[in-house]
Amino acid sequence: MTVNIKKCTFEDVRLLHEVSVETFYETFNHQNSPENMKAYLEKAFNFKQLEKELSNSSSDFYFIYSYEELAGYLKLNTDGAQTEIMGNDSLEIERIYIRRKLHKQGLGKHLINKATHIAIERSKEKIWLGVWEKNESAIAFYKKIGFVQTGAHSFFMGDEEQIDFIMTKSLV
Repeated sequence: MTVNIKKCTFEDVRLLHEVSVETFYETFNHQNSPENMKAYLEKAFNFKQLEKELSNSSSDFYFIYSYEELAGYLKLNTDGAQTEIMGNDSLEIERIYIRRKLHKQGLGKHLINKATHIAIERSKEKIWLGVWEKNESAIAFYKKIGFVQTGAHSFFMGDEEQIDFIMTKSLV
C-alpha cells in the first residue's frame, strides 16, 4: 500500500470541507437525528469555520492518501487550541477521520504515528483525544495502540449532549 500524508494549507479548504462532511456523516449519521446531524455539520464544517481553524498557528491539518485517493485527515491542536485544558506538554488529536470505504487498511495507525512523531518533535509528553462513548470500534483501536481513558467531557451534537471519553497516551 502506498500511503502519503500531506500538510493541508489554506488553499485546501474546499477539499477539507468535502472530506469533513463526508467522513463525519458516514460515521455518525445512523446514531443521530437528521436535524442534529445537519446542525452540527453546518456549524463545525462551514467554510468560515474551517478557514479559521486552518489559520490557527496552534492547529495543523494533514490529509492522508491511499495510493492517489484522498482517504481522510488528521487535525492536531497544541497550546490554547486544545479543546480541553491539558497543559503545554500535550498534543490533542481533535479529528482523525477516514472514509468508510477505506477503513480497516491501517490508515488510522499511520495518522496516529504522524501525530506521535509531531508530538515528540515538539517535546510533548502525551497525546490525547476525545472519542464518543458509543464509538466502540474507535475505542478498541485506541486501547490497542496504548491509549487509556483518563476522563470524559460533553460534546454537543445539535441540541443533544453526548459524552466523549478522553483517552491519553504517554510519550515518556
